[in-house]
Amino acid sequence: MRDLKNMQPQEAAGPGRWMRVRVLAVGFVFLALLGFVVARAYELQVQQKSKLKGLAEDQYVRAIEIPARRGDILDRRGVPLAQSVDVDSIWIDPSVLVDQKAAAKALGKVLGLSFAELDERFTKGRRFAWVKRQVTPQDVLKVKALGLPGLGFAKEPKRFYPQRELAAHVVGIVGTDTRGLEGLELAFDDELSGDGIKRGAVRDAKGRKLLTDGVEDVEDRSGATLTLTLDRHLQYVAEKALGKAVDDAKATAGMAVVLDPKTGQVLALANAPRFNPNTPSGAARDTLRNRALTDTFEPGSTFKAFVVAAALDEKVITENTELDCEKGGWVVGRHVVHDTHPHGLLKPKGVLQVSSNICAAKIGQKLGREKLVDAYKRFGFGERFGLGMPGEAKGVVPFPKAEISLATESFGQGLTASALQIAAGYGALANGGVLMKPYLVAKVVDPDGVVLLENKPTPLRRVVSEGSAKAVVAMLESVVEKEGTAPRARLDEYRVSGKTGTAQKADPVTRGYSDKRVASFIGMVPAEDPRLVILVVLDEPKTDVYGGIVAAPAFKEIALQAMPHLAVPPSRAAPAGPAVADVEAPKPEKLEKSVVVAAIERLEAEKEPIGDNSVRVPNLNGLSGRVAVFQLMGVALEPRIVGSGRVQSQEPPAGTVVEKGARVTVALASP
Repeated sequence: MRDLKNMQPQEAAGPGRWMRVRVLAVGFVFLALLGFVVARAYELQVQQKSKLKGLAEDQYVRAIEIPARRGDILDRRGVPLAQSVDVDSIWIDPSVLVDQKAAAKALGKVLGLSFAELDERFTKGRRFAWVKRQVTPQDVLKVKALGLPGLGFAKEPKRFYPQRELAAHVVGIVGTDTRGLEGLELAFDDELSGDGIKRGAVRDAKGRKLLTDGVEDVEDRSGATLTLTLDRHLQYVAEKALGKAVDDAKATAGMAVVLDPKTGQVLALANAPRFNPNTPSGAARDTLRNRALTDTFEPGSTFKAFVVAAALDEKVITENTELDCEKGGWVVGRHVVHDTHPHGLLKPKGVLQVSSNICAAKIGQKLGREKLVDAYKRFGFGERFGLGMPGEAKGVVPFPKAEISLATESFGQGLTASALQIAAGYGALANGGVLMKPYLVAKVVDPDGVVLLENKPTPLRRVVSEGSAKAVVAMLESVVEKEGTAPRARLDEYRVSGKTGTAQKADPVTRGYSDKRVASFIGMVPAEDPRLVILVVLDEPKTDVYGGIVAAPAFKEIALQAMPHLAVPPSRAAPAGPAVADVEAPKPEKLEKSVVVAAIERLEAEKEPIGDNSVRVPNLNGLSGRVAVFQLMGVALEPRIVGSGRVQSQEPPAGTVVEKGARVTVALASP
């Protein structure tokens, strides 16, 4: 009997095998897919991790650069000349604008911008474009009133110059990115800028940037503070006097330098025309130039003092040597040297008093070529002092090979110098023959109080002996007397030594001299112990070309206000007024003192040691408004004058201790 249980149909084996094949095939497919997924995951999670993370974060994270607050620039008394304030800048996300051209037109209208420029900026910007940076609060309100989508407002530091035009050429300017472009802002850009930081910010659904980790205090990121040697009051006086001189003489430009000869500190450095650094775009490029440092010119007769000093020092002449001025004309080779007026025999004092070119050339001839050039270089000509300002000029002192070159260089033609160099040279004469290095930056201090740079009075070298220097300073007193070339520079209460200069300007086209002139006057006051050297230079004056006429009055105005400001005692008593017949003379105790003497006496009487940042309000009762202003400015207080006449009252009262820079209201009334 057959075993039916063990019997298998022949056709049943085929389908079972194919099932297993299909299962294995599907398994292999899934295994391959799994391997691909694992490999892809490895590639994404390991190999491309950094790249993909960056792409992801780019969708919602933005790195915001937060600039440091730019450091302040202060005058010698701590009065700010440059500060930084936070202002709004406007940006937009062009991708959310419904009508880009209409938005550009509307924004351009309220902000005074070009439609074409805004439209191009929006097209290129895609998700971000600046509309206008560093705008006023009024501009912000106008833009918000438009109700445009995608607008954003960011705070940015903006440079502000509270003294406006005052010392603008020295302080300089910055760009919209707060980087220095001119002056000290450029020279000390790294120190003033501080260290900016970058912080990650998350962008929300509306595109706004949110600082999730916060940010350090802005004070911790401030730049260094520059304290200058400039005196705000003297700078104001110098700029005002220089501007008036330029206007009166119809000159193209002007320069003025006020220097302390004992220390080398530059107390004022003025240029005309001026500009407002808060709105530099409205100023011509030429106006931004600090001419007193960057421009060189042929100085003319101011150099005669250096020639006489060097000749005295070398003992080739004495104070009693007589020189023949040839009655106004002297032949040198194929050339003729002329004087403005004919003179006969003159001693060195007379040569300086009447400014004889002929006799100065003869002194230069006695001194010799090598010694003349060496003397000029010892006085600092032909070299830079390293003031730290961009574009400082060094001038040119060529070796005079020809006889006529020796003659002309002896009276300041055929060589060039800057205004600062001339002032420093006279500073050496005023300082007993020792040349001090001029400097403008007193110190640089970082926010932590660490002094990064500090300049001190630095003697460079002895130029001439003390006897020769004092002899020349004494001779130069005759220049401001009636017989000299600058009686307009004479002061009633202070002795003045000075020298005029009137130099021809070279013509670069003809390579000769043009009919244009540079007129100057430099003075030392008081002559017996100079506290200041003051130089005034006018470029191309048109009403008159002589320094004693157009530049000397500006010197007088500066010196007249600088002396009481520095509390310098008068050299001599003020001249008595004319006698009036049949009028009873007032009693001696009723006689009014000179306003300068009164100012100085009050300053001396009220000196009392107090805190570094505090001052005592002086007693102004009975003073004229002008002297009261000098007194207040002299102790770093801000005057507010009401009325006219003499001081009747003041607030705060005399003797009150206040912080420097505080305002004092002074009420004036006619007696």
